[in-house]
Amino acid sequence: MLRVLLTVTALALAGCVTSPPVQEMSDARQAIKAAEVANAARLAPEVLQDARRFLADAEKQIQQQAYGPARFNAVRAKNRATIALRSSKGNDEHN
Repeated sequence: MLRVLLTVTALALAGCVTSPPVQEMSDARQAIKAAEVANAARLAPEVLQDARRFLADAEKQIQQQAYGPARFNAVRAKNRATIALRSSKGNDEHN
């Protein structure tokens, strides 16, 4: 019984990581686009570049079917893009 439970648990956990991070990739792309529209390339270039790099890493990992790391990098890309967007808005208000 314990062996069956462990097998089912392992399969359930593997199922969480075996699908491509479609939503996370979409969220990251949208966040990067919003940051670009807010002029983050000029006002927060390093942070925006980090976001783009994380997204590129995620795209490579998806091609390699490394969906767990791809999901992680997509979330990192979105978070960095969000920071770039906030930095751009903050800098824009002071200029």
